[in-house]
Amino acid sequence: MRIGVNVRVLLSSRMEGVCRYMHETLRRMVLAHPEDQFYFFFDRPYDKQFIYADNVTPIVIGPPTRHPFLWYLWFEYQIPKALKKYNCDVFYSGDTYMSLSTHITTVIVCHDIAYAHYPNHIPWLKRKYYQKYFPLFHKNADQIITVSNATKQDIIKTYALDGSKITTAYNAVKEGITKVTSEERSATRKDFADGKPYFIYVGSIHPRKNVVHIIKAFDLFKQNSDSDYKLVLVGRLAWNTEAFNQSLANAKHKDDIIFMQELYNEQVNALIGSAEAMVYVSLFEGFGLPIVEAMAAEVPVITSNISSMPEVAGDAAILVDPDDIVEIAEAMTSIKNDKELREELILIGKKQVLKFDWNETAEITYDVIHTAVKNRGTTKR
Repeated sequence: MRIGVNVRVLLSSRMEGVCRYMHETLRRMVLAHPEDQFYFFFDRPYDKQFIYADNVTPIVIGPPTRHPFLWYLWFEYQIPKALKKYNCDVFYSGDTYMSLSTHITTVIVCHDIAYAHYPNHIPWLKRKYYQKYFPLFHKNADQIITVSNATKQDIIKTYALDGSKITTAYNAVKEGITKVTSEERSATRKDFADGKPYFIYVGSIHPRKNVVHIIKAFDLFKQNSDSDYKLVLVGRLAWNTEAFNQSLANAKHKDDIIFMQELYNEQVNALIGSAEAMVYVSLFEGFGLPIVEAMAAEVPVITSNISSMPEVAGDAAILVDPDDIVEIAEAMTSIKNDKELREELILIGKKQVLKFDWNETAEITYDVIHTAVKNRGTTKR
């Protein structure tokens, strides 16, 4: 096959979420299928680490897609021309966006449709683009891959789609996340948390991630317990961060809250593995990678009881109402006081994390792409 791929999100500085999914699955597909030719369409100069093998042809197509008007230009004008020029059999887009102006078989990955549930969390122009085009993308794609069954059911309900063209292929854990030794834990805590135990949040900072409630719950936890625990927040400032900045500045125990944006992967891995618990109480998630990353590091998890998070966590986490600060704080207290509970969550998490495997996800993704090309003659767009 000649596979055209939208890789505009492959940025070495943004190895999270969608970028991580694309990197892990594409690398495996490219290496497993040297008989196929992959045409990687970048929208800016690329990092050579993403050219995984000789069967990848990197192509830079401008302009860089930093604005909804440029999204439209890139996908509706530039991509169709490139797909035709390189005689591609299929267009694979791992970030949900696609071209409505091409008749080539198209497979997209839907990570979530949070915009449909929390539209006010998104800047106005981006929100208008999503509201107009995302329903069309899902309707017109030949096949859709989702990262959880929760996301699959969400798009079936929201867009009134036939579930037969939707396949689930989970996220998984990145390399390097594992249980740390007691010596590594002590050293990491000394370097980043004054030697104290801590709760950790890892992820981007924007309203849907609900970090404001983590801060407020931590304040309540500290107020109600004689504890030297700290809270470590790791992530880039994404958008609509005013409430986060204000909560951080006004926190009663702000001296015990550590916020870090720029860290190496190895540092993040060590921070996760050295934490007392991962606190990940988003309002909505398509998957929730930090949940399984914590499980892989043998760290207990506190997460939300809604959206995809119960599916990903299984019985290996304390599930809380993300809108209930008291409940989040009580979960923190349980982690601090109940050693047996911590050990039980770790044990169940070691089994739960085995359900998520990048090799399996890559195989499923490739099979969906291959089947879509094979069945193109009977698939209506």
